[in-house]
Amino acid sequence: MEIILTQDIAKLGFTNDIIVVKDGYARNYLIPKGLAKQATISAKKVMAENLKQRAHKENQIRKEADALAAAIEAIELTIGAKVGTSGKIFGSVNAMQISDALKAQANILVDRKKIDVKGENIKEVGNYTAFVNIHREVKATIKFSVIAE
Repeated sequence: MEIILTQDIAKLGFTNDIIVVKDGYARNYLIPKGLAKQATISAKKVMAENLKQRAHKENQIRKEADALAAAIEAIELTIGAKVGTSGKIFGSVNAMQISDALKAQANILVDRKKIDVKGENIKEVGNYTAFVNIHREVKATIKFSVIAE
């Protein structure tokens, strides 16, 4: 079934994307939750007209996203964690801790769902990188180090 996304959905698409998904997924989950609508001919025409009108707004949003990406890439975060005698962290460092560190150290708000931690399980002290999906075309790299508290 062809649908139009009404919200950004991780690993599926961005707002106003026309994608093809299985019928059951669209009818039972996406459409009832308000995450998508069926891509009829009239819905496609309405979306095309709306996209034309939003084109100049999109350029402004893209410029803001580029500025945010530059600000994020200029920062090197330090995340403290409790460490055992073997050098391993109790628990692991995840996207939520990176988001909190960005807010505390650089006063930048980034949703934790937009942060993709490379390797996913950071359980040792060291230097790492993560990626932030700021905009559909703009991604930033966060460099961070995990230190013992």
